Amino acid sequence: MPVSNLAIAALAATQAAAPQAAVQPTAPAAVIAPAPTPAIVAPPTTSAVLRVGTEIPLRLVEELTTKGKQLRVGNRFHLETSEPVLVQGVNVIPVGSPAVGEITDVRNKGMWGKSGHLAARILYVTVNGRQIHLSGTFDDKGVAGGVGAAAVSALVFLPAGFFMTGTSAKVPAGTIVKSFVDEDVPLAIPVAAQAPLQVNAPAPVAVQPATAPAAAPAAVPASTLAKPH
Repeated sequence: MPVSNLAIAALAATQAAAPQAAVQPTAPAAVIAPAPTPAIVAPPTTSAVLRVGTEIPLRLVEELTTKGKQLRVGNRFHLETSEPVLVQGVNVIPVGSPAVGEITDVRNKGMWGKSGHLAARILYVTVNGRQIHLSGTFDDKGVAGGVGAAAVSALVFLPAGFFMTGTSAKVPAGTIVKSFVDEDVPLAIPVAAQAPLQVNAPAPVAVQPATAPAAAPAAVPASTLAKPH
C-alpha cells in the first residue's frame, strides 16, 4: 500500500533534524626534529720523545782553571741548564736543571813560555731523578807568554828563556756551553686531544599522518516509517 502523506512528512522532518557529519580537518604535517650530529673523538696522545741531537744550553756553575795545578783528568764539575727545553710546547727540562761534566785533558803552564790547556766533555743532565746522557766538548788554553823575549834573551844568555812562562787556562763560571741529547728519551706528556670530527647527519624525513575517513550518513530509525494500512 502507498505510504501516506503523513509518513512522508515525518521522514523528511527526521532527516532534517539529524546532525550532519562533521568534516574532519586535515592535520598538519608532522615536524621531526633533526637528530644530533654524531662526533668521532680521537683519543689524546700521551707520549712523545726527546730526540737525539736536541741542543741543551748549559751554564758553567764553577770556574775551571789550570792555575795552582789542582785540576786533574777525570775531575767532575757542575753545570746547569741556561734555557728551558720544550717538546710539543711542554717544558721537559726546566732552567737550572743540574748537569755534570768531566775533565779530559790538563796541561799546566811551564817554562819556555808554555801556556796552560784544559779540555772537558759533558756527561749528563738530571731531570726528575733521571739522568739523560749528553754529548759536547769544550776547551781553553792560556796565552803563550814571553816567546819573543825568550828568543832574544837566548842569543845573549840561553837560560833566560827558561824562566819565561805562559798563562794558565781558565774557563770562568757562567760560561755558556753547548751540549746535545745523546739518546732518545721517551716522555709522558699530556697532549691536548684533537677537535672532534663532525659528521653530517642525514636530513630528517617528514611523515604525513593518515587522513581520517568521512563519517557515514545517519540511519533513519525504522519507527519513523509509517506502517501500511
